[in-house]
Amino acid sequence: MNREEALEQIKKNVERLAVFDSDDYKYIPLHQKPSPSAAAVRKFMRLVQMVVFPGFFGPKQEAQFDSIQYYMGVYLEQIYELLHEELYNSLCFEAEACSDTRGKASHIAISFINEIPNIKHLLSTDVKAMLDGDPAANTVSEVIFCYPATLAILYQRVAHVLFKLDVPVLPRTITEMAHSLTGIDIHPGAEIGEYFSIDHGTGIVIGQTTVIGHHVRLYQGVTLGAKSFKYNDEGLPIDVPRHPIIEDNVIIYSNTSVLGRITIGRNSLIGGNIWLTYDVPPNSKILQSRASKG
Repeated sequence: MNREEALEQIKKNVERLAVFDSDDYKYIPLHQKPSPSAAAVRKFMRLVQMVVFPGFFGPKQEAQFDSIQYYMGVYLEQIYELLHEELYNSLCFEAEACSDTRGKASHIAISFINEIPNIKHLLSTDVKAMLDGDPAANTVSEVIFCYPATLAILYQRVAHVLFKLDVPVLPRTITEMAHSLTGIDIHPGAEIGEYFSIDHGTGIVIGQTTVIGHHVRLYQGVTLGAKSFKYNDEGLPIDVPRHPIIEDNVIIYSNTSVLGRITIGRNSLIGGNIWLTYDVPPNSKILQSRASKG
């Protein structure tokens, strides 16, 4: 095939692909509205990481209080500017009109910044839980700097605040970035208490309506998922509570699936490689049956 023939084939495919009312592409609309910038979201999360864990990431800071205060002010201003723009893009993502969105984006950005001290408090408890639960962890500094679980939990706690502020698209963008980086998939809607720890973490999935209490520890491959869905008249799944409730002081070991709107009672231990679809009372120990000898 010569160049002219190749260009003719390209022209034919342009004509086919540039049709937006075809049943062949029914579920891929032409998107002509603002969208969040992945690069800007990554920069935003890096700044949040630098504020929550001062000195561990980004430029080295002098260890004087006045200097730290200065850098905190600079970073928070940068967070506001970046977040304001990405909130605008997110709020316009599927909106009919964006005329009144700038002011709303500014209000949400400040509401988020007001929550950063609480995010830092929660991460402090999470770091402590991971240090206490992992004999391979030597210091809190190692947990903060090295552990993928720390990053995944930070991203989810940030995304959860934005989710609760009714921000579309952006919270899921943030948690999917963490998913790509760590292999840990936590929906921004999941409610997670203090002292949450993840050991190893790869393959963990936590669904949108999951509720996790305080001092809960999960190991790699755990799924806190839905067992089934309710559907509307159009045959689409309805967004109702459908994921587990994990009460305080629960440990769930590797590759266990806890499915449906069930409750795992406080102080329970769930062993590995278990398929669990029923309520578990407090102080329970659920383990695989040991095969009897012949």
